Amino acid sequence: MDYFKERKLIKAVIFDLDGTLLNTLEDLADSCNLTLKQLGLPQLTIDQVRQYVGNGIGRLMELAIPEGKNYKDFAGAVELMKSNYGKNWNNKTKPYDGIIELISALKAQGIKIGINSNKPDPQVKELASLYFSDVVDNSTAVGEKQGLRRKPYPDIANEIMRIMNVSKEETVYVGDSEVDIETARNAGLKCISVTWGFRSRELLISKGAQYFADKPADILNIIKTFN
Repeated sequence: MDYFKERKLIKAVIFDLDGTLLNTLEDLADSCNLTLKQLGLPQLTIDQVRQYVGNGIGRLMELAIPEGKNYKDFAGAVELMKSNYGKNWNNKTKPYDGIIELISALKAQGIKIGINSNKPDPQVKELASLYFSDVVDNSTAVGEKQGLRRKPYPDIANEIMRIMNVSKEETVYVGDSEVDIETARNAGLKCISVTWGFRSRELLISKGAQYFADKPADILNIIKTFN
């Protein structure tokens, strides 16, 4: 038995999208409240929406509508939200401060970059092309599609690692929510939790977060400790 296995360096980072790379909260909140207004339902505060996002539009609407899935036309409400967000997804959305510099620095170090999102796959690729085309290959920006279960299942993370030709020991996962912590755990990956996104540090700690980044540059320093 080889007791001295070669230590593997980090070769790839998989990022969550909403709340980690992109601040999409205002566009999501505006689209959600437009949908609720059209349905004659109560509006939400942005802090309420902050707590509801992170697990797809269906889950957002389940939490946003008082009756949840028991609403008289829940499927129709979800489709209306998808339509509204499809028209308004890029009004206020932008990368968080320091993100472009972070992923540029990672690329300069030869580290591959993937994006894992519960958004539909075409939209994830569109967002990656719009904001990160210089540093992220579209093939490694993967969203929900047939044959790949959404987070917290590890399917998309595993697919990204397959495309990048890296092992789980060579990969770090970065996200802002409890869903990301669970996704990383299910994929067997170390997880860095960012504190600028949609969840509080206290909630992340309660869900088992171990490594924290308070600003994008912190991620570089944490990765160094893994090598």
